[in-house]
Amino acid sequence: MSSPTAYEVRSLYRSLTRQARQFAAYNFREYAKRRTRDAFREHRAESDERKVQELMQKGLKELQMLKRQTVVSQFFQLDRLVVEGGKEMKQKGNSGDLIRQKDQGWD
Repeated sequence: MSSPTAYEVRSLYRSLTRQARQFAAYNFREYAKRRTRDAFREHRAESDERKVQELMQKGLKELQMLKRQTVVSQFFQLDRLVVEGGKEMKQKGNSGDLIRQKDQGWD
């Protein structure tokens, strides 16, 4: 077995982050991206060929797991969080500007 090249390692990193963006839920999506980033940063200076090969195998297993989990997450759509919200304000005026609507309250 040959040691993985830098190109293969970057390719795995990009695949993991791309797959993490497929999660429907914000919290899962951010957790997967953060976990991938942290794992690659932690082992950035690894020079032992055997250890690098083991880490690549572990990364490939994680990628397969992420693929399965993202498909499952598409079946269970949850309400969107505030940080995920889109433009929900009412449109007024001729220029198409969005104007924030004030809540009237219970008064």
